[in-house]
Amino acid sequence: MDELQDVQLTEIKPLLTNKNARNFQDFDCQEHDIETPHGVLHVTMRGVPKGNRPIILTYHDIGLNHKSCFNTLFNYEDMQEIMQHFAVVHVDAPGQQEGAPPFPSGYRYPTMDELAEMLPSVMTHLKSVVSVIAIGVGAGAYILSRFALNNPTLVEGLVLINVDPCAEGWIDWAASKVTGWTSNLVDIIMAHHFSADELTDNLELIQTYRLHIAQDINQDNLALFCGSYQYRRDLEIERPIVGLNEDTVNTLICPALLVVGDTSPAVEAVVECNSRLNPTKATLLKMADCGGLPQVVQPGKLAEAFKYFVQGMGYSKYTRSSKILPVQTSRLYIECPIIVYRPTFLGVTCLWSRFVCVRRISC
Repeated sequence: MDELQDVQLTEIKPLLTNKNARNFQDFDCQEHDIETPHGVLHVTMRGVPKGNRPIILTYHDIGLNHKSCFNTLFNYEDMQEIMQHFAVVHVDAPGQQEGAPPFPSGYRYPTMDELAEMLPSVMTHLKSVVSVIAIGVGAGAYILSRFALNNPTLVEGLVLINVDPCAEGWIDWAASKVTGWTSNLVDIIMAHHFSADELTDNLELIQTYRLHIAQDINQDNLALFCGSYQYRRDLEIERPIVGLNEDTVNTLICPALLVVGDTSPAVEAVVECNSRLNPTKATLLKMADCGGLPQVVQPGKLAEAFKYFVQGMGYSKYTRSSKILPVQTSRLYIECPIIVYRPTFLGVTCLWSRFVCVRRISC
């Protein structure tokens, strides 16, 4: 058995505890409006591309924009360290950025496939960008997955939070129709992000995001983005059989870190996505004591996991930690309430805090 490395993560202080909680502030950034085949994309760049290194490209979920989805994570001190070596480009879906004007009457919002097709234009516009390490949440994770499938040479790695690879089933479609008759758009999106327990237990976080969704984002534009996500098609990826059909099966070929909170509404979808990926390329990170927005609630733990992910891709000299894991490590043990599922040929290696044994479970 490979040696397991212990890494101690410090306690994470809550970041949404003051009266300015909705001030998702950007620091030292440049904004661009980029023409693409399917309309204009608003992007925000932090830092400048460095040599031939990839940039970190992010895409947010429905009901959010890049500020409310990612700034808590990227303003965290450990991510600030990583950003000294990698530029970051945040993409806002059309009409979802702060202060976005309403679309004209009759406007057809891009499909999820078309949203993915807009991203190469971002890289072309930024000129010196040749590849990305992409981080997406929910709808953004789906879009980035589609982008990676269409452009495998442009994506070096994927961090997919709350990703759902499936098209909406007819039962889900019928349920959403009934819900739409009885609830407003804000309630539907809140249920997409948070579990029932979170909605009643974490009142400060819930109030912050309810107000943001209701007041900071154009509601008509938001409804169009939600509709596009609702009518997404299946990613149509499948797990390859190692040594047999790796070169012919449709799946992600880059390293992928799948992340979900243990009480998130997206747990089943993320596990399903993991079951469809190459077991030598994908890792499932299930964060304990965490719900639907791990990048907001536990930014320190996610930053640490991202650091190891980047190290495993061969960029260890650009990140530092109290203990650096070997670049080719196949298992990660973190001494904190995080569960890491590492797919192997025989199943899934399950690791958790206060590790006592390695357990393989079928997948």
